Amino acid sequence: MSGINKKESVFLFFGDILIFVAALWLALTFRYWDIPTGKVFIVNLEPFAWVFLFWIISFYIAGLYEKHTTLFTRRLPESIGYALFLATLFSSFFFYIWPISDLTPKTILVLTLVIVFGLTYIWRLFGHRLFWFKSSDNALLVGQGPEMLQLKEEIDNNPRYGLKFVSFIDLNRMDQIDFQKEILERVYSEGVEVVVADLRNDKVEKVLPHLYNLIFSKIRFVDFSKVYEDVFDCVPIGFLRDGWLIENISTQTSYVYLAWKRITDFTLALILLPILAVLIVLVWLAKKFEDNRPIFIFQERVGQNGKLIKFIKFRTWLYDDAGDEEAKKNNHPTPIGNFMRKTRIDEVPQIWNVLVGDASFIGPRPEIPVLVRKYDAEIPYYNIRHLIKPGLSGWAQIYQENPPKRDVNFDDTKTKLSYDLYYVKNRSILLDIKITLRTIKTLLSRSGK
Repeated sequence: MSGINKKESVFLFFGDILIFVAALWLALTFRYWDIPTGKVFIVNLEPFAWVFLFWIISFYIAGLYEKHTTLFTRRLPESIGYALFLATLFSSFFFYIWPISDLTPKTILVLTLVIVFGLTYIWRLFGHRLFWFKSSDNALLVGQGPEMLQLKEEIDNNPRYGLKFVSFIDLNRMDQIDFQKEILERVYSEGVEVVVADLRNDKVEKVLPHLYNLIFSKIRFVDFSKVYEDVFDCVPIGFLRDGWLIENISTQTSYVYLAWKRITDFTLALILLPILAVLIVLVWLAKKFEDNRPIFIFQERVGQNGKLIKFIKFRTWLYDDAGDEEAKKNNHPTPIGNFMRKTRIDEVPQIWNVLVGDASFIGPRPEIPVLVRKYDAEIPYYNIRHLIKPGLSGWAQIYQENPPKRDVNFDDTKTKLSYDLYYVKNRSILLDIKITLRTIKTLLSRSGK
């Protein structure tokens, strides 16, 4: 199923190009109430071609080439609006601030953006009907827990995956199931072609002999974890076993990737150092008038291989460490500190951590030691996220809806771990570039952790 998103993304990409061109043609038609000649259209298309390139980048940043899950569809107008907001900013810069073109098409630009919004919305909602021309394969689901139900609901309500679960086996109810009547008879009567199963689960051994016989009926078997990961871009924590980790998680990473990552981190950190220097001066001046206290704090975090590192940030609270009860009651973000937290300026000094090699720009966000000890004791395989360098932004930061904060939260941390393990398993140059681009949206929308 991993090829589904790649094919659909390419399909959507070329569709978007056609929409941009068609929208420009329609905008010219509405603007002058006449069908534009070929010469007029080409004259306008040439500068707009550069604009369209950055519109495509804006669409990518906004996540419009992500998997079209049911959650994604519900947020489609918001995502398209965000993409066109970025597109408008660049278009204004291109035509008015940096006048590389003789055209200043205010009306044409506005009309084109409005038409693009409408056509893109329709294209995202109904374009898949052109792409998915074949019917879905009937499938049997074998598993347990909330992740099984989550996968079943998503696939059954979204035709893009090419599957439909006509029956499922809840491994927690194995003793109550008449396998012959409830499963096998329905498998053959419903024409099941695919079995999605958690084959590493100990409970599945009771049904393996029955499932084995299905091989002779040319039924395909697919691992549950693989399907779940392809659909949700995270690892199903409840289905993890030692065997899965040994097979999929390794500290042996390509030397080319490691060298590229370190060179990129170091170079980008050097480039950003002047910005950090300017911010240090501005924050020092602001803090001088606010409370005249130190502008930096150093927070202990757990880094690669469990090593403790000092993460540097601009101080945003009145006290660095409110040790006594009275100080805790009076501790609060300062006005300037509150502004820095909302705009994420307080985290800019962490560029230094990247420069010296304690962290990377991309990787799992480091956690404070006291929380790590609690999570490590309660959440299986939590320490796997410490196999690689922590990052200033990561896969969980751009995808998790409700990230855990500083208080203990086991459920949200399990979700965060599912995204972190996905990154540890699939880390690559292309994935890092994708996270970097999507982080732009996270920063501008002030979301994530």
